[in-house]
Amino acid sequence: MRPDGRAPGLVIEDGVRIGEGVSFGAYIVVHAGTIIGDGCVIEDHAVLGKRPRLASHSRSRGEVGDLELAEGVKVGAGAVVFAGARVGAETIIGDQAFVRERSWIGAGSVIGRGSVVDNDVELGARARVQTGVYLTAFTLIEDDVFIGPGVTTTNDNTMGRHGPETPVAGPVLRHACRIGGGAVLAPGVEIGAEAYVAAGAVVVRDVPARAVVMGVPARVVREVPDQDLLERWR
Repeated sequence: MRPDGRAPGLVIEDGVRIGEGVSFGAYIVVHAGTIIGDGCVIEDHAVLGKRPRLASHSRSRGEVGDLELAEGVKVGAGAVVFAGARVGAETIIGDQAFVRERSWIGAGSVIGRGSVVDNDVELGARARVQTGVYLTAFTLIEDDVFIGPGVTTTNDNTMGRHGPETPVAGPVLRHACRIGGGAVLAPGVEIGAEAYVAAGAVVVRDVPARAVVMGVPARVVREVPDQDLLERWR
């Protein structure tokens, strides 16, 4: 690593590509292989391109690759974005957020303060992930999804009591669905397009498109009305 004079305490390894007009805060570390697009803003104490340190039983799969930040990405203070992640244009990674290897975040999305995007998560464009959310490994989230603060997703029904041959699967969140604050989504459940999961619900089975569910366990109580569909708010 070598100090870089563009900002106090900035350290950049060899093999980093930096676009035009990138802004750096203080005490940032950028690891080898990181690609930073034009106009990105990297705030104080962020770490970019960190390589994972995996336990022997880790379910993280495949090659890691390089970190790529598209143009106009903003990485908040104290955030850690791992090697192998792909972050789309104009996305905001909030303060102290944690984005792991092989995750993919679509353009124009927001990852809230202190939220975790685990390995191998696919997150579509214009998604809004609020503060303190945990997106477990192998979760699939389509475009325009809203995830409220404190939501937890899970991917292992046995909680570690299985062999390495048993796959784990996170939830699938279809286009424009909305997940209320503090909800818990069980492994492998599918939330249909434009569905609405109420705050604090525990979802243990699939939710149909446009269904409103609430409770523990979550149950369907009505349908999302036409006036609440995403097309009315664009």
